[in-house]
Amino acid sequence: MKDGTPPTPGWQFASDNTAGICPEAWSALQAANTGYAPSYGDDAWTERACTLIRALFEHDSAEVFFVFNGTAANALALAASVHSYQAIVCHEAAHAQTDECGAPEFFSGGAKLLPLAGAGAKLSADALLQFISRRDDDLHFTQPRALSLSQSTEWGTLYRPQEIAALSAVAHAHDLVVHIDGARFANALAAQPGVTAAQLSWRAGVDVLSLGGTKNGLNTTEAVVLFNPALAAQFGYRGKQAGQLASKMRFQSCQWQGVLESGAWLRHATHANAMARRLGDALGAVPGVRLLRPVEVNGVFVDMSAAAAEAMSALGWHFHSMVHAGYRLMCSWATTEADIEALVRDLQRVAR
Repeated sequence: MKDGTPPTPGWQFASDNTAGICPEAWSALQAANTGYAPSYGDDAWTERACTLIRALFEHDSAEVFFVFNGTAANALALAASVHSYQAIVCHEAAHAQTDECGAPEFFSGGAKLLPLAGAGAKLSADALLQFISRRDDDLHFTQPRALSLSQSTEWGTLYRPQEIAALSAVAHAHDLVVHIDGARFANALAAQPGVTAAQLSWRAGVDVLSLGGTKNGLNTTEAVVLFNPALAAQFGYRGKQAGQLASKMRFQSCQWQGVLESGAWLRHATHANAMARRLGDALGAVPGVRLLRPVEVNGVFVDMSAAAAEAMSALGWHFHSMVHAGYRLMCSWATTEADIEALVRDLQRVAR
């Protein structure tokens, strides 16, 4: 804090959703809030944002659609990839499987999610091949038609470009569309210096990406980026039917323009990752607290006693207990060193 007062315990580490709108997005909203503009995306801000996203991915023909949240981005991207009688393979811990309230099934008209286990919330090419080959061409079994990968994963792990390429090769050989749930794609990219957005997506075989904005400082705007032109056909109608076509779309797209033109999109993700590493180092030094895995992006996963977690909650700190993944603490574009110091100080006290 500027006046030297320690931060008040609260929601700083509960999620990267709990942070406010980043300054660049806020300024872009204010700048766009003047005069009149065409509705439903026929405006200069949306055109510019789409151009910037295509440039980011080095893909001039990618189709870009803006939606209000990640659930819609994932559900509509997957619905465009499958028929109702087909299936979507994903990790058993994937957000689409555990936290979308059946949205992919609903918007696809009934396509089945087929969850698959994998270490660190990741899938391997060998496991995928074995899984999708076991009842190939069996009329009685829902046939896989899409593969959905989380980047980064729900357990804070990363897919490297070569891993995505290996999974995509298996998927495409068996006529599966490859989808990336990129709610934290910026964090995944920031964690891999020298890797480009293109190398982490379509150049590794990805057909469609749900590009997250909310968790990186934007408000009510995510982007569906379709690299496969076949999937883009009629996608606009899906979005409209799902209530995802914004009449004042400039207020969605201008935020992307603000963070991409300024470089804040990657800069904020880099900051969140760095704060998570700092938090992980500090928590790992607290007696009775064990870091469960190396910190790769902006999530820190630790093991601590239930009594310590309850004591921290009583002090006002919020963080999540993850099934099979310990306690999760998330950092964001807004996380400060003072936040970290305050939390660690309280944890040291309750641990004693």
